[in-house]
Amino acid sequence: MGLDPGTGSRVYDGAMRRLIRLVTAFSLAGLPFVSTVAGAQQHPAMPPGMTHEEHMAQMKKEAEMKQHGQMAMGFDQDKATHHFTLTADGGAISVSTNDAADQTTRDQVRSHLQEIAQSFGQGDFQKPLMTHSEMPPGVATMQRLKTAITYTFEATERGGVVRIATSNADARDAIHDFLRYQIKEHATGDPVTVQK
Repeated sequence: MGLDPGTGSRVYDGAMRRLIRLVTAFSLAGLPFVSTVAGAQQHPAMPPGMTHEEHMAQMKKEAEMKQHGQMAMGFDQDKATHHFTLTADGGAISVSTNDAADQTTRDQVRSHLQEIAQSFGQGDFQKPLMTHSEMPPGVATMQRLKTAITYTFEATERGGVVRIATSNADARDAIHDFLRYQIKEHATGDPVTVQK
């Protein structure tokens, strides 16, 4: 017989239980740190005054909008930045690539903006519906008054802009409602008042 007490002995079983408890304790002790670091990388800090449930719902909605937006617009939403401007005669939708060297996304942005200039002019707002899973405010009036509104695409260095113009007060109000909704939904931080 050797010195090995064997796997069935009380000495071996007791030593293994102590070793398993020790490994488990060290593993669990590190979890709060790991989850805190991982959580910080997964999503932004919770805005003041918002409950955890509200923050989680907001993040879910933003993730869905990005996924739907990529399908509707044809480009990765994280590779471009949207801006919406209210003007005295309507407003503008501009999208630019985040990386000046990203010609693929730039071309996809331009294609999308050309498409919406044409489709909005025809009263077709399916892309915003696809992106936001609801029809944005102002659309019904913009559809009804489509002949009173012009949509003009212009290429920019990193993407493009669609200028929306009208001399009709009801159409202008509807355009502003539509753009304010976009500012809120895309969280652009753009002013929600008329800019010169």
